[in-house]
Order: sequence, then C-alpha cells, then structure tokens
Amino acid sequence: MTMTTPAEAEEISLYDAIGGRTSLVAAVDVFYRRVLADPELSPFFPGGVGDRHRAYLITFLGEALGGPSRYRGRDIATAHRGLRISDTHFDRVAGHLDATLDELGVPRHLTDRIIGIAATLRPAVVTA
Repeated sequence: MTMTTPAEAEEISLYDAIGGRTSLVAAVDVFYRRVLADPELSPFFPGGVGDRHRAYLITFLGEALGGPSRYRGRDIATAHRGLRISDTHFDRVAGHLDATLDELGVPRHLTDRIIGIAATLRPAVVTA
C-alpha cells in the first residue's frame, strides 16, 4: 500500500491516504480471509463471501473514507437485521479490521481513524 505522512493525511481523504481503491480491494480480501477463518464469525457467511458482497464493502468503505464512489446497497441496519449480531461479534470484526490494516502496513494514526469510523456503525449492526 502507498502511505502518506501524518501531515499529508490531514490534507487528503483517508481513502487517498491509504492508497485508494487498489488498497481497499486488498484490505477487503485480507479482511474476509480473516473473518471467514474465525469460527465465531464464519457462520454468518455459510456460503462464503461472493464478489457482490466484496464489491459492496469496497464501495461502502470507500465512501466512508472519503472516496469518489457512492454506496448504493441496502442500508446497513436493514442488511444486518435479523442476524443477531452481538457486541462481541462486532468487536471481533473490528479486531480483524485492525489486524488487516496492520498486516497491510497502514500507519497506526490512519488505522485508528478508520476503526473510529467503523465504530459508529455499532448501533446499526448489533441486533442481539
């Protein structure tokens, strides 16, 4: 991934600071590999994760991080309704996101901002 310095990151979007769409695609691949290997989270994906789901997450994260694409899928609360996702599940997913960004060499100051954005989704995702 191409990274910027902390001063540059303040001037550009998080999306650009982490390297744009190419970096998001790599991050989503690593993230889902981790999630699907987690015995507590993999049951949420009984058929695995298809291209459409990956594309939704790439676009959703891209928009959340200030990228140019706009997410057009179901709203997050509707997409997760009825899945009985607990705070523990949410925390595990956040941990995998953190580990993914670390594995890909995203600087800690950027990872912390991205995790902070993801944390705002807790009320829409946690249903149990």
